[in-house]
Amino acid sequence: MGEWEMVRLGDVCDILDHMRVPVTASDRTKGIYPYYGANGVQDYVDDYIFDDELVLLAEDGGHFGSRENPIAYRVSGKCWINNHAHVLKPKNNLNVDYLCYSIMFYDVMPLISGTTRAKLNQAAVRKMTIPLPPLPVQRKIAETLDLATALIEKRKAQIAKLDLLVKSQFVTMFGDPVTNPMGWDAREIQEICATIVDCPHSTPKYTKTDTGYMCIRTTIVKPNLILWSDIEFIEKSEFLERTKRKKPSRGDVIYTREGAILGIAAVIDVDCDVALGQRSMLLSPNAELCNPQYLSHTMNMDSFSQKARTSTTGSASPHINVGDVKKFIVPIPPLALQTQFAAFVEHVEKQKVKLKQGLELMALEYKALMQRCFWGSMFAEEEKTK
Repeated sequence: MGEWEMVRLGDVCDILDHMRVPVTASDRTKGIYPYYGANGVQDYVDDYIFDDELVLLAEDGGHFGSRENPIAYRVSGKCWINNHAHVLKPKNNLNVDYLCYSIMFYDVMPLISGTTRAKLNQAAVRKMTIPLPPLPVQRKIAETLDLATALIEKRKAQIAKLDLLVKSQFVTMFGDPVTNPMGWDAREIQEICATIVDCPHSTPKYTKTDTGYMCIRTTIVKPNLILWSDIEFIEKSEFLERTKRKKPSRGDVIYTREGAILGIAAVIDVDCDVALGQRSMLLSPNAELCNPQYLSHTMNMDSFSQKARTSTTGSASPHINVGDVKKFIVPIPPLALQTQFAAFVEHVEKQKVKLKQGLELMALEYKALMQRCFWGSMFAEEEKTK
């Protein structure tokens, strides 16, 4: 079998952009029909302008250049589509699901125009090329990728359920940290921490080169988790300067207090030389009063986070003052109960590590499968028998 024919999207799709109608948020009437934009559902409205099997491809505001987030997605049935997504309807020789998979991670960077806002215009879309095997092969490829996608989503759901399990266990053991229905002794954070320090108010000179001295950006601080795999480094001289007041240690709690992701806590769970970047602070719980895992999970509970945000100041870049964080009230159950909860968290985290390792392997296999499907004639042997 020779290579599959490479075809232009403009030759195998009807591009229905002329039918799109953008509607500002203030002019939309709530309803049951999805209102789609560049990256998915933006709203639900009371009317529709499409009722078909389509593929939407981001025109602007898409995840252009990403290998993790797709730039195209499937829609089916009644919906409304704005002018930030191209509307592709495949012709008779092209399967709609196959079309979607073939362009989800298409490298459109050479086709992008615009300087302030990247845009994939319709002329460029028409020139995009994809391999076109026979329809039965297209369907087989789509079915195989559907199965792989379902397995990945199932694994993600399992991980999410474990996170919910930990939250549920917290509430069962301690109740809501704001209303404190169990009547635990409650104290200000400054009373239960041996040390509280703010980050240096300067931007570190980050490097990807492993200098042995790490620095934590707030972007890698997630609820109860630091993404060490995404850590960046600084030089020793800067590390020493940034850790003058206190060198972060295992068991300390990082708390983000500024910007779009303020109010997130996570425990430093490794022994390493690490410093704080900007927009964060360090809490060192008194080991005789408070377990760091308990404190981190308390500060990440929804009710606690919502109350913390009432202390924010500033509009352009909202932040929480260190003085306000020190006065946050935290229920303090018996230390033995906190330690029991921390052991439960550790047990669950071990299960999550196994699931995440499996998910990473699935993701690699999925990418390899996509590569084989669209650029390697995965089903060559099947096609020979047809």
